[in-house]
Amino acid sequence: MKKRAYISVFDKTNIVDFANKLIKAGYEIVSTGGTYDLLTNNQIPATESADITGFRELIGGKVKSLHPKIFAGILANSKERKEFSKDVCETFDLVCVNLYPFENYKDKEVDIETLIQNIDIGGVALLRAAAKNYENIIVISDIKDYELDITNIDLSTRETLALKAFKRTSKYDFEIFTELNKRFNANPDNLNNEEVFYLNKIKDLRYGENPHQKAALYSYNKEIEYEFLNGKEFSYNNMIDATAALNIVSEFFDVNACVIIKHTNPCGVALGKTLMDAWQKALDCDPLSAFGGIVAFSKKVDLNIAKMLTSMFLEVIIAPDFTDEAVEELRKKKNLRIVKLKTPLEEYLKFTQKEIRLTPFGALLQEKDSKELDPDTFKTVTKEKPTAEMVEDMVFAFKIAKHLKSNAIVVAKDLRTLGLCGGQTSRVGSVEIALKRVCDSAKGAVLASDGFFPAIDNIEVAAQERIAGIIQPGGSIKDPDVIKLADKLGLVMVTTGIRHFKH
Repeated sequence: MKKRAYISVFDKTNIVDFANKLIKAGYEIVSTGGTYDLLTNNQIPATESADITGFRELIGGKVKSLHPKIFAGILANSKERKEFSKDVCETFDLVCVNLYPFENYKDKEVDIETLIQNIDIGGVALLRAAAKNYENIIVISDIKDYELDITNIDLSTRETLALKAFKRTSKYDFEIFTELNKRFNANPDNLNNEEVFYLNKIKDLRYGENPHQKAALYSYNKEIEYEFLNGKEFSYNNMIDATAALNIVSEFFDVNACVIIKHTNPCGVALGKTLMDAWQKALDCDPLSAFGGIVAFSKKVDLNIAKMLTSMFLEVIIAPDFTDEAVEELRKKKNLRIVKLKTPLEEYLKFTQKEIRLTPFGALLQEKDSKELDPDTFKTVTKEKPTAEMVEDMVFAFKIAKHLKSNAIVVAKDLRTLGLCGGQTSRVGSVEIALKRVCDSAKGAVLASDGFFPAIDNIEVAAQERIAGIIQPGGSIKDPDVIKLADKLGLVMVTTGIRHFKH
């Protein structure tokens, strides 16, 4: 008894060979539109679906397969198949469909008409119908599955193929929703009553944070573009650290900046007249902690910087570009990961708009902390006023404090960090540790805090180390006492009204 296959594909790669394979396996082929023309032009016998349904294509080919005789032939179960009369409807045994490539147009500057035209209707319906009836229908939604032995498809393979089809249609609908949501919704990044995240595995990783933890990398929307110029691919921890480094360096995308990261914490950040200047200042902050760290640059790395980098042990170097000589030098370190960031740093800032955490209480979703710092909105609360240079240092330090675990303290001077501390259980503890990490002297430096000061002890400690200015959110019930002491000690204090807790 002959079997029947329904074939309708947008991407016609290898479809002629697959159809020949079906003919040899004893299948009759029903097809439509451009697929039918391609098959018959290649001398593959096929029946046009219109000859079965009695209807030609309607509205310019938009309606071809959506007909009871086609769908009844796909959806009929084993009992119904025995009862079918050929005069009423013939059943199908295989459905091969791929969809209009909507994903090729999402995130692109195309007009809405082009976008809508590339939403597949019939193909999605065919795949879902065939996948629903997987016990009787072989559903082929992936060109890679043309290699299967069609004469030997067991139930387990049918189930796998059905899952693949449902996954394809699910992802397809998700892509349509997310793209049209951006087009039709005035505030697409709002926290909605329902949030959908589609995760598609890119690859398994060797392990997670620790060797006993399994881990994998998934695509969820649109990822940054980068290229490995040397070394092994990222580990789980490498990606977490590289993200932390890029989050900070992208804050300074338009100047020479260098960030050194260790376990997601910055151990040195600096801006410089040159990139080499920025590197040296960042390293000077804490050369001990920089060992085995990850370094991110805002500009092209040259040979002179590369020689500095190869003189010590580092895990990853990431930058927008490298000179050929720099790459040659860095490759002397066989295991050093050299990563060229192809996505501009200015665009990198826009990539992640929401942050999600899964907890036993439920999923926590929040907007990314991308609040911009505007010096014009600063409020000087002390009698002493900041100089222009001090304001620059304050902005620099406060931007970095945003990226440290709370309680976060950053000591900075001349657009470079002198001491940093985050993740402590008391703010005064963070102040003390950050100041102890200052290499030479904190005289004339500024101190940035991610949260307000709950007591005057923080001011006392800062003054003892000759800090000149403090930038903090303000808003504590102790503000009057804190400001009064700052005035007494001759400190400058600026409040931003912006808190940057990071838990």
